Amino acid sequence: MPTRILALDTATEACSAALMFEDNLLLERFAVAPREHAKLILPMVDSLLKEAGITLDSLDALAFSRGPGSFTGVRIGIGIAQGLALGVNLPVIGVSTLKVLAQGAWRKTGACQVLTAIDARMGEVYWAAYRRQAAGVWFGETCDVVVTPEDLSALSANLTGCWATAGTGWQAYPTLLYHDGLHLVAGKTLLPSAKDMLPLALHQYHHGGAQSVVMAEPTYLRNKIAWEKLSSNVRSV
Repeated sequence: MPTRILALDTATEACSAALMFEDNLLLERFAVAPREHAKLILPMVDSLLKEAGITLDSLDALAFSRGPGSFTGVRIGIGIAQGLALGVNLPVIGVSTLKVLAQGAWRKTGACQVLTAIDARMGEVYWAAYRRQAAGVWFGETCDVVVTPEDLSALSANLTGCWATAGTGWQAYPTLLYHDGLHLVAGKTLLPSAKDMLPLALHQYHHGGAQSVVMAEPTYLRNKIAWEKLSSNVRSV
C-alpha cells in the first residue's frame, strides 16, 4: 500500500507544506513569508488534503523540519506537527533543515556533494557538508554545527573537489569558504522546501525513523553549545 506522508517546514523565511501519496505523487504549497508562518501553515495543510481528497487520519506519518533555523520558526513547525499528529495518533519524523537544503540542491542540479549554510545571525552560520550515496542516502547530518565564518575555514580545511552550495549563508557571506583544491558551484537552492523533505522522510520511515509524537524534538545548535559549556563548567567546580 502506498505510503502517505505530510511534511511541514517553517524553519526559515520560507513556509511550506507538501504531501506524498501514491508514493510518487507530490503536492506542495510554498511561500516566502517571514513572520507569517503561524497564519499560513494550517491553511496550506488543509488545502493539500482537500486537493488530494484524503483526510489527516489516513496518513502514515507527519514529517517536520526540526532545525537548525529560526528559533520561532522551528518551534512553530514542531508545535503544529505535534498538534496534528497527536489528534489522529500519527508518528512523526524530524528532518534536518540542512539536509533538506542538500536534497533541494540535488533535485535542481544533480549535485551529490553539497555545502549547506543558513544565516544564523550574530555573525554565524548553521553549517554542514552533505554527501549523497546510493539509494538517495545523505551523510553529514552528525556534522551540523553553528560556526563563525572565520572558524569555518579551519573546520573545512580538508574539503576538496567540486561542491554545490545551498542556503542563505552563502548570500549573507559571499566569501564564506574558499581555499585551494575546493571548487564551488551554485546549488540553486536558497531556502528549504517541504517538497524536498518528503523523500528524506520516506527513507527514514522505512528504516525505523518514525517516532511517537512525544519524542519529537527540535534542533537548536546554539542551545546545544550553551548546554555543553554549562555542563563543562559545572563539572569543573
